[in-house]
Amino acid sequence: MGVDSWLFIPFEDLRVFQLAEKLADEIWNIVIKWEYFEKDTIGKQLVRSTDSIGANIAEGAGRGTANDNRRFIRISRGSLYETRFWLRRASKRSLVSKQQAELIRGILNELGPSLNAYLTSIGKEKQPNTKY
Repeated sequence: MGVDSWLFIPFEDLRVFQLAEKLADEIWNIVIKWEYFEKDTIGKQLVRSTDSIGANIAEGAGRGTANDNRRFIRISRGSLYETRFWLRRASKRSLVSKQQAELIRGILNELGPSLNAYLTSIGKEKQPNTKY
């Protein structure tokens, strides 16, 4: 049985993790400017769900087994869907500008498929030049 190559790639170097961080930073920069009520209701939920995406990628990578990593990537994907829900609420309530929504949508459109590709790859040997 071969050693899983994903064990030797620092999670910080994974494209999927970098996208999760980018999304979390963009969300923070938006929410931090909201008024108290908006921050206390939608804002906290949105920041927590978005931060959870990258946190679960990191935790899964640190667990050391493919099964544990896959489990945390699935949790990360759940957090991504929760983030999409909160973003819909923020958008419907005019808390996110069109420009902000377009930027976030671009990240989400790349992050979702990247999470799925990473999940599929865990437990398999990494192919040369493959980025997640």
